[in-house]
Amino acid sequence: MQRNNSSGRRTARGLTACLVVAGALVVGCGSDDKGGSSGGSGSSSGGGGGGKNYKLTLIAGVKGDEFYITMNCGAQAEAKKLGVTLDFQGPDQFDASLQTPIVNAVTAKKPDAILIAPTDAKAMYAPIKQAADQGIKVVLVDTTLEQSDLAVSQIASDNPGGGRAAAKALAKVMGGTGKVFVNNTKPGISTTDQRAQGFEAEAKNLKLDYIGQQYNQDQPDKAAAITKSVLTKYPDLKGIFATNLFGAEGAAAGLRETGNKDVKIVGFDAGPKQVKDLQDGLLQALVAQKPADIGAQGVQQAVAALKGQPTKPKIGTGSTILTKDNLSQNQDAVYKSGC
Repeated sequence: MQRNNSSGRRTARGLTACLVVAGALVVGCGSDDKGGSSGGSGSSSGGGGGGKNYKLTLIAGVKGDEFYITMNCGAQAEAKKLGVTLDFQGPDQFDASLQTPIVNAVTAKKPDAILIAPTDAKAMYAPIKQAADQGIKVVLVDTTLEQSDLAVSQIASDNPGGGRAAAKALAKVMGGTGKVFVNNTKPGISTTDQRAQGFEAEAKNLKLDYIGQQYNQDQPDKAAAITKSVLTKYPDLKGIFATNLFGAEGAAAGLRETGNKDVKIVGFDAGPKQVKDLQDGLLQALVAQKPADIGAQGVQQAVAALKGQPTKPKIGTGSTILTKDNLSQNQDAVYKSGC
């Protein structure tokens, strides 16, 4: 999953000109979002009910990733429904060194709540804790932290289960035997680590020949290079599991460049590029998450916490296995490139 996180929270009192007093609506003056690859507007406002206009910021793992764009779409829709303001920020790469200054900048603006997909389970703890220590409600969406008790709620897919489902799907298209490999992102990312672990356990359970994993640093070009390198070392390779959309994109590109039509690929996530590769036969299956649902529930939990209402510590969301044959019946599972 994943790129650069910046966010726009509650601005300082000196920026009160950004408030439209008549409607108690906040116009997104505090946003650092420049649009473009973010997909959807940087902020959403709703004035229903005449209650307090809470200011929330969603900090993605990667701003230009269709997974997070779709999450933002779901979160924006829920924010509008609940009459709160939501800003969207994110790093250009899934990197803690890029996400940290965004979290710090958002914290300085003192929003009411932050929804965040931490880019590292350890490295992002300190900056997120700083926000929580200032009374900002924190909701972890998609990824998590090793010490997650600072969050009022965690919402994520069943990533180990998704990895196991990927192994089963890959075994099916491979005919039940053969060497399999994992094209992973980076170590220390809770979601992709869990997917790889789930895949490895189920692959071994299914008696597939698991030959390990390599990390592509969340870059399609590196994922393609890794795929070609592994094929050189293991010419009898039969299957690849890519733990996110960039890995799937790169693995498909690597096979295309080598002309290999025998290796099967199952990817995680269902962005437009991955769906096109599925239709073209470069990918055999996709594990599609429900990012819009994660975003919507993240907003719900943040608002509940702000109102002093009960929250759910952990919420799991499901997934759908997409194939070329069932794609037309599951179009709602395809990620968006814009709201």
